[in-house]
Amino acid sequence: MMLRISLVSNELPPYRIPFFEALDRMPGVSLQALFCTRREPNRHWETPELNFGHEFLRERIITIKGRYIHNNPGVVAALHRFSPNVIITGGFNPTHLYAFAFAVARGIPHVAMTDGTDRSEKGLGRWHKAVRRMVYARSSAFIAASKGGTRLHHGYGVADDACFRSCLCVDNDLFSPSPETRRDVDFLFCGRIEAVKNPLFAFDVALATARKLGRRTSIMFVGAGPQEDELRELAARHADLVTASFHGFMSHDDLPRIYQAARLFLFPTSWDPWGVVANEACAAGLPVLVTPEAGVAGELVLHEHNGYVQALDVESWSANAARLLTHQDEWARLSCNSTAMASEYTYANAAGGVVDACRHATGRRPTATVGNFPRA
Repeated sequence: MMLRISLVSNELPPYRIPFFEALDRMPGVSLQALFCTRREPNRHWETPELNFGHEFLRERIITIKGRYIHNNPGVVAALHRFSPNVIITGGFNPTHLYAFAFAVARGIPHVAMTDGTDRSEKGLGRWHKAVRRMVYARSSAFIAASKGGTRLHHGYGVADDACFRSCLCVDNDLFSPSPETRRDVDFLFCGRIEAVKNPLFAFDVALATARKLGRRTSIMFVGAGPQEDELRELAARHADLVTASFHGFMSHDDLPRIYQAARLFLFPTSWDPWGVVANEACAAGLPVLVTPEAGVAGELVLHEHNGYVQALDVESWSANAARLLTHQDEWARLSCNSTAMASEYTYANAAGGVVDACRHATGRRPTATVGNFPRA
């Protein structure tokens, strides 16, 4: 019997397209992916032709304190037309709550899906937590992108056998370097050029490393954002010690060559539920220096295994960077470990976790775990 899945999501970043394609191709699955918008106002990607069941809802975005709140009542009519066996919501915007209410009213099993973690949601207010408790109490299964997400669900009293895992991932083969790859740049920073991502700190690490090594270092910045002018001014003041290049927003297809040109990846975020840029870096064989505030820390990136997990401290970060840039054997060990860590994060495993959750929610027998990735 066909399993008809409706999945309601905010937007569609390019790296998620293969996930939806893999989910749509799963045996016995018919997919309706509903998106609140093609992209939020601060995004720059273009959406290619899509080869999976989908619908972009009529956009209705409210901006509150810099956050985008989606309010698409049309989701109810879209769900009614598709008549799903199970409804997945990937958030708690009004649109997701409309879909949740539709599921409850029609007696359709609901699955709660999150990229968040116990760490990223620790600062939520009373109202936000109350909404989650209400939704979770009436949900039949739970999908998290990480172990931190599973801990988050456990914190709301969710039973372990109702928890499933669907990893965030990229096309590992696309980012994989060849034996002839030349890594001519010391550091790479890829992300929004804004305070929460700490691009100025990344530059300071490159600068401190240059002073430790007694030579100029180089760093590439990929991304755009409100701190770009300040960052460029900082780079201009220290051009004698750091060669900085600015690539702005880049299409997903152009990213692999950028990662493959670098030796170390800097991910000094102050808040990130996961951090797919770390998947890209690991797949490209880069050791990753990351803060504990990223969801990948302790999961995809393990301290002293394929990178370093440390609080924001220029001295510590630059000391580790200098060591890796001068000890090729140590760099090669961490690089190899990064590639191995990334190999478990695949679209097939991500899609399999979603289908298992939906089968659990509808009382159908879950399939065997796909690949090597743990269920929860």
